Amino acid sequence: MKGSQLGEFEEIVLLTIALLYDDAYSVAVVEELSQRLERPMSLGAVHRTMQRLEEKGLVHSRFGESTAERGGRRKRLFTVTAAGETILQDARRIRNDLWSDIPKAAFGGSIA
Repeated sequence: MKGSQLGEFEEIVLLTIALLYDDAYSVAVVEELSQRLERPMSLGAVHRTMQRLEEKGLVHSRFGESTAERGGRRKRLFTVTAAGETILQDARRIRNDLWSDIPKAAFGGSIA
């Protein structure tokens, strides 16, 4: 695996790929992120991030079948690898540990 550091945007894109599971291709990831984050996403930034995740061994890509609606072009579909799942689980554990260890007084007692 090339590089095990995961940036915030990489983590969000990786989670979105997992969410979309068998239909995770660049445009679908952009649409899902734009909807959930309530802001426009750049197709180029998302596509490059997906390539970077593949270089790190966190996702695997394959080409789907060609379709008439895409002019005969095939979608490049991405799936999360075992290493990708592990890094997401580690990130989740670290975040949950940090959240649970924050004293209630740190936020004026407003965290549950």
